[in-house]
Amino acid sequence: MANLCGVVGIGQTKYDAKRIDVSMPGLLREAALRALEDAQLTFADVDAVVIGKAPDMFEGVMLPENYLADAIGATGKPLLRVHTAGSVGGSTANVAMSLIHAGIHDRVLTISWEKQSESNAMWGLTLSPPFSVAVVAGAGGYFAPLIHAYIERSGAPEDTGIRTALKDRKNALLNPYAHLKIPDIDFEQIANSPMLWDPIRYLESCPSSDGACAMVLAKEDLAEQAPHAPAWVHATAMRSEPNQFPGRDAVNPQAGRDAARDLYKQAGIQNPRQEIDCAEIYVPFSWFEAMWMENLGFAEESQGWKMVYEGATALDGDLPVNMSGGVLSSNAIGASGMIRYAEAAMQVRGQAGEHQVDGARKTLGHAYGGGSQYFSMCIFGADKP
Repeated sequence: MANLCGVVGIGQTKYDAKRIDVSMPGLLREAALRALEDAQLTFADVDAVVIGKAPDMFEGVMLPENYLADAIGATGKPLLRVHTAGSVGGSTANVAMSLIHAGIHDRVLTISWEKQSESNAMWGLTLSPPFSVAVVAGAGGYFAPLIHAYIERSGAPEDTGIRTALKDRKNALLNPYAHLKIPDIDFEQIANSPMLWDPIRYLESCPSSDGACAMVLAKEDLAEQAPHAPAWVHATAMRSEPNQFPGRDAVNPQAGRDAARDLYKQAGIQNPRQEIDCAEIYVPFSWFEAMWMENLGFAEESQGWKMVYEGATALDGDLPVNMSGGVLSSNAIGASGMIRYAEAAMQVRGQAGEHQVDGARKTLGHAYGGGSQYFSMCIFGADKP
């Protein structure tokens, strides 16, 4: 049996369009020091550091790990970088957790980040990859046709995305770290916002954010000694698939379904909708909440939009989703997956403040990336697995 792992420290920066008050190393250090403070530890107490961020071309800064060791306490220690496109924050945490599970290290610091204001992610997405064509329209231009395919196969009402966006934007008002806060947000404001990539409106889209997230992980006996209750890692899973192959279902990718099935099997979960108290999932465009409800097994195929309509994913619903405001409210791409994990862990630690779900004991963190081709997931529990 793998060694148990607990999250004993969590740190986030304030997410904003431009964090010009700090350098890239300063941004990472801000999150790391907050995580260490939460764990009442120092860099000296950490055995290894695992970091992750989205493609370097999004910021125009190549191989930043080459000069980050000193700033994040990794000098003389193992420093690993993980890369799986937009899901990297989740997969970075999973790799860090595996070092505890395997008994390789006792305490690991993991950090993910993005400083999009350093460059232009839209430009980064227009590059033509080998044997393919350039998107030229950013991530929204890539995902809009998939949303149309979902609407056609499911019969989802056209305001499904608006309803999800309204929920997440209201949740963001309860999160002190959220980037995008619109105090007077309402349904009409979202519905009347400019159509960017039909059917995706401006206020159904994620912002571009600067920010970082960090977590301190510890093996069982050290986690038990932590000053605050740990979030115990019950299961982790990752899967990937090619961006293109004959018969690929990009609306409900096989890699995501396989990862979820593996995750629940490891955690002993038979009915995820009943057994998981709340979830933080990667929703950069509002329609993906309904789509991932099906991919994650919370709803039958073509039924995910009904959870949005019934209010099941609201903060007071039977399965609250993206209580923090989600990626729609803060999108530091490389950090977004780890933020989902951190927020899910905060729920079982009772640290989520105004967006805390009462009685949350078991939660899910989720990330995806690339052309819906990389998936990483984790189940956290207030009790040991």
